[in-house]
Amino acid sequence: MQHNDIAQYIKCTRENLGLGRTEFANLLGLSSTGERTVRGWETGEHKPTKAKLDLIENLESELQKYHHNAPFNNSRVSNPEFKFIDLFAGIGGIRLPFQRQNGECVFTSEWDKFAQKTYLANFGEMPNGDITKISASEIPDHDVLLGGFPCQAFSQAGLKQGFSDTRGTMFFEIQRILVEKRPKAFLLENVKQLKGHDKGNTLKTILGILQGQHEFEAADDIPMSEEARHALSEKLNYWVDFKVLRAADFGAPQNRERVYIVGFDMDYFKGVDFNSEFQWPVPPKTKTRLGDILEDLSQIDSSEDKFTISEKLWAGHQRRKLEHKNKGNGFGYSLFNSESEYTSTLSARYYKDGSEILVDQSDLGKRPRKLTPRECARLQGFPEEFIVDAVSQGQIYKQFGNSVCVNVIDEIAKNLVYTMLKFKNELIDSNVA
Repeated sequence: MQHNDIAQYIKCTRENLGLGRTEFANLLGLSSTGERTVRGWETGEHKPTKAKLDLIENLESELQKYHHNAPFNNSRVSNPEFKFIDLFAGIGGIRLPFQRQNGECVFTSEWDKFAQKTYLANFGEMPNGDITKISASEIPDHDVLLGGFPCQAFSQAGLKQGFSDTRGTMFFEIQRILVEKRPKAFLLENVKQLKGHDKGNTLKTILGILQGQHEFEAADDIPMSEEARHALSEKLNYWVDFKVLRAADFGAPQNRERVYIVGFDMDYFKGVDFNSEFQWPVPPKTKTRLGDILEDLSQIDSSEDKFTISEKLWAGHQRRKLEHKNKGNGFGYSLFNSESEYTSTLSARYYKDGSEILVDQSDLGKRPRKLTPRECARLQGFPEEFIVDAVSQGQIYKQFGNSVCVNVIDEIAKNLVYTMLKFKNELIDSNVA
């Protein structure tokens, strides 16, 4: 192929696959500057090596293999009853329950390239990247918007900076999509700390914007896309409610509390009293036991044991725990065993030292260990078929720490979808009549 032909071929291949340059680069294993490299290929500034060109030529068949082998691809949903989009998707923990409710995912956005790999392996789709660079008009029409928008800006670990933090302004990306697409319903998820952030004013602002009852003028120094800034002048009209729910109350042995925000479009569902029609799920509060999700590692060979922590790390954990105890606080590592009712919250920093959830192995004469990736998946309620080895162990720990508890979303999804379809069908019937 001539130089110009190669440039055109690469651009056409990428566009035919529906990929942005960054996602294309990630699939080819390029570095963090991959988007710029792909741009250079497409403009003819330089050309790829033969090995990279071979990868490009095989990319379509590779993506078809991913789709065929993915345990949760869209083709598993026959005759979908509604369409939804999955924003800040992570590894798809919010998507799974809505797919189980016979929904079809028509758009996904997730910027982290490692999360994209896990998502691709499980759903057979490469998520779109940075949502701030995607116009709302380019997003397909949908009935339900799902978004576990970044929580670091509101979390204890993220210094609770809120809207002054770029991650906190991601809510406004959701708002601009709601303005443009007007889905019938939405589900948003965030950390429990959002409820108390800035004495409750942050959550109050979010709810007010969704209800169309709050005038919010973003200061020039608040980082957000121009489209998001413009969308703030548009009024939404959603019925909105929120609730803090705990994973351990829904059968997952983990003390994980999150804020969930549900909304229904009152311009579509005129006259419906969602205060009485939508019901939050009632936690069954079935007693949980950590041992029910643990793997048996008693026979694991020492050469394969990636989970038992080192002597140095264990000594450091014990020293820090003692120092905190002497200061009169309870900080430090947390040790659990198979009879523990539940663990602490699994966080994105778990890969570092595992301190928030260590499993006691004194009965085996060994130091404590971290959870395995499969145990992390179970702790978050993911099904056994979920692929946990598409990325490194460190990355999968981060991903499950950033994810949601599927058990909780399952129950919310049932109630949200039931309510939405009930009144959607009633509206259709009345219009037909």
